[in-house]
Amino acid sequence: MRKLCYIFIVALLASSCGRVAVTKTIDPKSVDFEAVYDENFDNVLYPSMMLALASYRGNEMDSLFSVSVTAPQNNAVMRIVVDSTLLNYVSITQETLPRKGMRYSFAPVIKWKYETLYRMRQQGFIDLTFTCFINDEQVDVKNIRLNYRPTNECLMSLIGKDGSYHDYRWLFAAYVNEDHPKIDGILSEILSQGIVTIFDGARTEKKTETQMRAIWYYALSRGLAYSSITCTSNGSKRSNSQYIRFFDDVYRNRQANCIDACVFFSSIMRKVGLQPIIFVDPCHAYLGYYTDKTKKKIALLETTITGWVNLPDLDDHYDAETGMLEEKYYNKISKYLTDKQKESCLAGKMTLDDIKKAVANNLFDRASEYQKDNYKNNKSLYSDPNQQSYQMLVIDELRQQIAPIPAAGNE
Repeated sequence: MRKLCYIFIVALLASSCGRVAVTKTIDPKSVDFEAVYDENFDNVLYPSMMLALASYRGNEMDSLFSVSVTAPQNNAVMRIVVDSTLLNYVSITQETLPRKGMRYSFAPVIKWKYETLYRMRQQGFIDLTFTCFINDEQVDVKNIRLNYRPTNECLMSLIGKDGSYHDYRWLFAAYVNEDHPKIDGILSEILSQGIVTIFDGARTEKKTETQMRAIWYYALSRGLAYSSITCTSNGSKRSNSQYIRFFDDVYRNRQANCIDACVFFSSIMRKVGLQPIIFVDPCHAYLGYYTDKTKKKIALLETTITGWVNLPDLDDHYDAETGMLEEKYYNKISKYLTDKQKESCLAGKMTLDDIKKAVANNLFDRASEYQKDNYKNNKSLYSDPNQQSYQMLVIDELRQQIAPIPAAGNE
């Protein structure tokens, strides 16, 4: 029994001797660690903005978070650790604080899970935990709770705490995705229509228009309908945002509002070397494009006009033997035919393909004219860099700062 007690006491002493007392040498009050999120964003996080600007260092996302510390001694080593969440990996920022008593601020680099950000189709909340270490000693912990938005939600404008207005509609360019994997297949379909035999970019005004008519006909043949879904559940008092469909959403569901359709057309156009422009008015967006490489002339296109006619509806109501459309469907499309085309159609001298192309071409002409007066009246506003209500978004130029939001792996 004595032997067992002896062994227990020896083991206890050995255990006690093995413990190292942790001595706190740095007073958290002297460091005064702070971790904050830009108050202008009202604790709202926009994945679309993060994805759009991810490739460009020194962008606005790099300054949304900031940490501040006061150096407790000369050449103190500060390390900030951000714990992992649904949207980010563990992230570490380390800096040397040269001078005791000086206040230092840094923008911590957060390693975001970009594939997860793309797939965010619902809003939610995350709690970011920032832990501050000085010379490997844990000093303090701060938490920031953020409301993250769906990636389809694009920040449009923001009122700063000082009352200043900030326009973010240039982020529309991030939804233009010329790299989308479905576009190659779409181009094959367009070439099979016979309107163009090759896409060679905006070489001449005539070739550019022909290529645009081919893309237009594809959109109408697919039955692209107008459908507006702009409202979001964003409760922020400072920011205004809009729901934008991705390229694959428009392709799959065949629905688009003004900005969705501009994004869809622009994605295909950039893939083939055409030069799209998105004109943004206070309550509307329409498409423009340079007619050749010189960029001296701009043509316009009101993309919502694709919803005026559903060409696939005609397929089951055309009699190939008689060359006639059912009266109900002829009445639907006759207003988009010339008098000569109406005569030919009523005489059964037009194939279904002829009818569809005639309707599409006449609608293209209307779409090309639709915004001319608006553009003429507001041309000076579009070109004014200090004007925020009217904007001319040249996608090619914006690509220097804004990357396309990538398609998810299984899209």
